[in-house]
Amino acid sequence: MESFLNRYRNITVLLLVIFAQLVLLALQVKNDQDVRIIRVWTITAVTPMARMVEAFRGGGAGFIRDYIALHDTNAENRQLRAELGRVKVENVFLRNELNTAERAKALQVFQAHTPSKLLGATVVGAGAGSGSKVVFVDAGSTRGVERGMAVLTPDGIVGKVIAAYPTASEVLLVTDPDFAAGVVSQASGVRGTLKGQGTPMARVDYVPVEEKVAVGDWFYTSGDDRIFPRGFPAGQVKVVRDGRPFKEILLEPSGVQHGVEDVLIVIEGAHQDIPAAPPANQPVYIAPAPPEPKPAPTAGDTPQAAAPPNPQQGTEADKLRNAYSAVGQAQGYKFGEPNPKPPDFTKIGVAPAPAAAAAPPATPAGKPAKTNDSTRLSNQAAGAPHEGKQD
Repeated sequence: MESFLNRYRNITVLLLVIFAQLVLLALQVKNDQDVRIIRVWTITAVTPMARMVEAFRGGGAGFIRDYIALHDTNAENRQLRAELGRVKVENVFLRNELNTAERAKALQVFQAHTPSKLLGATVVGAGAGSGSKVVFVDAGSTRGVERGMAVLTPDGIVGKVIAAYPTASEVLLVTDPDFAAGVVSQASGVRGTLKGQGTPMARVDYVPVEEKVAVGDWFYTSGDDRIFPRGFPAGQVKVVRDGRPFKEILLEPSGVQHGVEDVLIVIEGAHQDIPAAPPANQPVYIAPAPPEPKPAPTAGDTPQAAAPPNPQQGTEADKLRNAYSAVGQAQGYKFGEPNPKPPDFTKIGVAPAPAAAAAPPATPAGKPAKTNDSTRLSNQAAGAPHEGKQD
């Protein structure tokens, strides 16, 4: 071996240099999807091996679990999971039209009843790091997958494709902080932006504080982001807090709530209606009409039927008006009707005189007292008795 290397040393060095240059070029050059060539080569080379390892691991673990450890228990568990899956698919997506609960069958029926063109794929790996919110699926550009396509399940949206390789695709999950999608409330039609925050809960931003959103409401994709077609479930509201100027809404994504195994990639999206959405126009409250004004009392009315207004109630203007009304009623004057004689408003604020009325007091010089007009008007406005002012 040593003699062979010595004999072909120049060729060996040349091959090593060429290989190193290719590696350096692959690290620098990107393809038309803005992905480095070295990453494309690596993913393409590792994907078949990862698929084989996943198949071998799943088959071996399933054999041990089904036929060695828990044969009867696993059969009962599969039956219960199938029943649960059938109920979920019937209630949410197919409105009691499905009669089978196998996961593969549910995906097939969901795809047949959805106007969008969907492509089935299986998750074969996850991104590096404990907090990674990226998964890899076994469908790539050779099957028509492109970057920016939506990824979902019958339970809800899962994420979007951020890189498409020949045999695999990289999917950014809905819980990643870099994820965003337009959503709309099923109950009130409120629009917002769904954003991940690195935890199992996502948030809905840009919902004004005056809008009505309650715990338990469902949000669906609105189609405003041009990635997810309208009408796919996004999640259920768990927390609502009032802030300024927007509400703080925490939502549990329904597509990744029970894990991600089999997904559907939207190759050609088609918008659909949001199920059971109430009308957008909300009822408007209209106050009752004001009460009709009571007719003015006549001269023949008894005091119990039409009591004179109290001059001491209401504002200053009301007090003055009540004083005038009381004087007119006392003199038998009918307001709003033709009367031969106008009422004597000089009696405002003067108590009714007895049968034998005393003469008005005189001044020391024997002259009657004169009244200041401004003082009398102010007394009339206050509803106080009229008092004369001596010169």
